Amino acid sequence: MDRQMTVEEDILVRAPQVELYRTVSDMRAMTRHSPECWAVLGPKGPAVTGRSFLGLNRKGLFVWFTRCRVTQASPSERFAFDVSVFGLPVARWTYRFAPEGEGTRVTETWEDLRTGRGGRVTGLLGLVFTGTPAHTRADVNRQGMRRTLQRLKRAAEG
Repeated sequence: MDRQMTVEEDILVRAPQVELYRTVSDMRAMTRHSPECWAVLGPKGPAVTGRSFLGLNRKGLFVWFTRCRVTQASPSERFAFDVSVFGLPVARWTYRFAPEGEGTRVTETWEDLRTGRGGRVTGLLGLVFTGTPAHTRADVNRQGMRRTLQRLKRAAEG
């Protein structure tokens, strides 16, 4: 069964780029916006390129952890991190910020990195720990991304 490897969602927020970037790059703050992430273990404040953190996630009765590493931290423009589990690549999450009118267009992208030799193992781990088969992960993430962006908008706009 074919699976979608990339999902992108965006939203217009009436807030400055710098403010939105600061919120998204503070991974501990992401727990207020993401429907799956309930805790982050790592440094406080905006993340910098190369810094690692642990994400603790849940979906229903399923609970799992991921190791994440910031791959790009360009203030007010782009923030990205790669997710792995047991040393195997899982996903890349990217947030882009672009001025638009009196606000900022925030674009969230998820890229499935479960490919190659370890892809099947990581897909199986994903099913066991998250309850989500690899071929439906894109749909689950699209719904979650929409919720994340709506929550970010609501928080930023008051």
